[in-house]
Amino acid sequence: MLEILMAGGWAMVPILICSAIALAIVLERCWTLRRKSVLPPGLGDEVRQWARSGQLDPSHLDTLSNGSPLGELLAAALAVRNQPRDLIKERIEDTGRHVIHRMERYLNTLGTIALIGPLLGLFGTVIGLIRMFMEVMAGGIGDPAKMAGGIGEALICTASGLTVAIPAYVLHRYFRSRVAGYCVEMEKQATALLDDLTLAPAVASPVRPRRMPTSATPDPG
Repeated sequence: MLEILMAGGWAMVPILICSAIALAIVLERCWTLRRKSVLPPGLGDEVRQWARSGQLDPSHLDTLSNGSPLGELLAAALAVRNQPRDLIKERIEDTGRHVIHRMERYLNTLGTIALIGPLLGLFGTVIGLIRMFMEVMAGGIGDPAKMAGGIGEALICTASGLTVAIPAYVLHRYFRSRVAGYCVEMEKQATALLDDLTLAPAVASPVRPRRMPTSATPDPG
């Protein structure tokens, strides 16, 4: 494998750098975007129970906010729980944008690598073909090994660029879809908490039976 990479020439260097960066991003995102770390099981129901019972204090909210992206979103709503519904909803939306931005961290870089991978392979291909033609111009076509070396360099660069770009593109789309799914579920949990905070159940007042007017009856005696 090392001999093949070395045969690709110096144009392989940026491709190898891109592959290392892509691998680091994939490993980091796989660890960060685990479901139990983004959407801890049962957290939404537990937070709504806290809100109903009034078991909320600043230290409790700080712990909730630092625990997970969902916890940060719910803590933002609880921090302004005594405000009108529109203000609470606005705070949830503002916090949600920051949370989504952090979940999509490095994904633009991964998408860029998926885009430039084939271009770097094409660049190496062009360099290899140019070198081959230059050697042919200098020594003629009597030495097939020189032509084979240039063609081999071109093909290795092309294959390497595609090898980096295809997995990077697939994983970029996969992480994007995962973040989108998390956003939908966090929105459901935040909406349920918002309803609990602002839509208090109406307590029906008991209906008293109407008393029939009593008519005064004369004493027969």
